[in-house]
Amino acid sequence: MPVVLARIDQRLIHGVTVNQWNGELRPKRYMVVDDIVSQDEMVKASMRMSKPAGTGMSIINHEKAITNFKNGNYDSQRVFLIVKEPSMLLTLAKAGIQIPEINVGVIFEEAGRQAYTKRVALNSDELKDLKELDGMGIPVNFQYTPEEDPLTLSDAIKRFGGK
Repeated sequence: MPVVLARIDQRLIHGVTVNQWNGELRPKRYMVVDDIVSQDEMVKASMRMSKPAGTGMSIINHEKAITNFKNGNYDSQRVFLIVKEPSMLLTLAKAGIQIPEINVGVIFEEAGRQAYTKRVALNSDELKDLKELDGMGIPVNFQYTPEEDPLTLSDAIKRFGGK
């Protein structure tokens, strides 16, 4: 299974993902799957500059990601999959992409979202998508850095949901 971890982080590529998670996961490829960012050459170029030496980086839309995974393009790699929202991971999982675990790192608190941790706020659709992914047997944890203790989706809902 090429995906070693899927992370939801609205900032996509930044210091925590390329430094702290790199040391923990040792990915061979960073894969950003986002239908909008994949069309922005300037943003893609800046993201590529931050990748660690010796790793690849793909910044692609969900259709290309599904095609590439199904064609076995990443079978020999350790892929760190990064998306902005839970719905993208649900799309990939429903297409048959194997995701061993979901790490929810950063989803900004904006209108219509409730805080579940100090770095993650969810609206009702995002919460529903995470519950569906968890129900598919994909563990969902809230964890900003590898040094933090992970908080399961069910524990986050019990502790912080509705506040």
